[in-house]
Amino acid sequence: MTVPATVRLKPLSVVPEGEDEVLVGDPATGTFVTIPAVGGVVIAALQRGASVEEAAAEAAEFAGEPVNVPSFVDTLGELGFLAEDGEEAASPVRTAPIQARRWMTGIRPETVRPFFGPVAWTFYAACLLYSVAVLVLRPGLAPDPAEDAFAFGDTGLSALAWLPFVWFAAASHECGHWLGARALGIQTRFGVDRRLWMLVFETDLTQLWTLPRRQRYGPLLAGLAVDSVLLAALLTGRLLIDTGVWAAPGLVASLLAAWAFIKIMQMLWQSLVFLRTDLYAVLVNALGCRNLWRVKTLMLRRAFGRLTEEEAAELADATDTDLRVGRWFRWVWLAGFAGVVAWFCLLLLPVFAEVLRWTAEGLAEGPLTAAFWYRLLCAGLLLGPEALALSLAVKEYVARLAARR
Repeated sequence: MTVPATVRLKPLSVVPEGEDEVLVGDPATGTFVTIPAVGGVVIAALQRGASVEEAAAEAAEFAGEPVNVPSFVDTLGELGFLAEDGEEAASPVRTAPIQARRWMTGIRPETVRPFFGPVAWTFYAACLLYSVAVLVLRPGLAPDPAEDAFAFGDTGLSALAWLPFVWFAAASHECGHWLGARALGIQTRFGVDRRLWMLVFETDLTQLWTLPRRQRYGPLLAGLAVDSVLLAALLTGRLLIDTGVWAAPGLVASLLAAWAFIKIMQMLWQSLVFLRTDLYAVLVNALGCRNLWRVKTLMLRRAFGRLTEEEAAELADATDTDLRVGRWFRWVWLAGFAGVVAWFCLLLLPVFAEVLRWTAEGLAEGPLTAAFWYRLLCAGLLLGPEALALSLAVKEYVARLAARR
């Protein structure tokens, strides 16, 4: 490829990553790569309007030796970082099976910035500590799936009561990520993915890579911050009832117990760092990893003798940090399956088992009865998301199998 005397770059972000590397990316597409620091010098020169020759001179001065800038420009072109006349705006790279096509803005950063300042974060931390203290000092308020999951005498009605709060809790959590990102002036988009057999909603925070590492924690933890406030409010209501301060109707107490159970369950899920949860993202950012999830997979395949030559070459190109962390994280991930199974068996299985038992009783009456369709509807609404996650898992497995063949 012949490199012109001058080239135009897309609006790229360049963020230092350690002493010898920079993180370069196109925020519009969510494509980011780590390159040597001298590459950042070349990009900065080209962004100022310098010619390729002038950029090469600056790079040589920085590196203390000649730098092949034309070859580097070719690489930028392969990554899609060069601007071309008449080029249409590129769509963001898909990161989830179901996802919005465009980035969202919708709210000005200065509007939400006060909600993510030092005072606000102190309040969120206080809410979390308060909730933990309530659960420790009042163990009777700890969630009991067999009782708390069913706020009504009718199992189906109890299942239906789950749905609005589950959706509200999930939406408020993701909106926390979105608002935390907007406070820093970056864009996000919502999507639907799966973690193992569980359907999850997620916020694409890829543009966080345009910020220095220390600034990324706010948006990553913003979802849990919202969760902490909501849980504190629910437990306060339960505590007032439990101490006799509030003589609330029995239904209100039952609903508070069910919703607190759901919120605790969701927050515990986010604590499973061996899945791609919020705290996993915090861990990766804190340790400075680039592609820990993939490196973990490759190291496990090597440990079990299933690593191909292409995968071995890919693993050899991994960063030292990913390799160092991957040596122990791969076993944490493998052992984490026991944690997921325990989470599911202790919190969700009792609920699903009761709903399925109740549904089976209604189905036995036959399709000509109202109970048949009512119970089928309730079970479908409650278990439908997990069925969708299972279908996504099967689709992903089939695609991987076809690619190998």
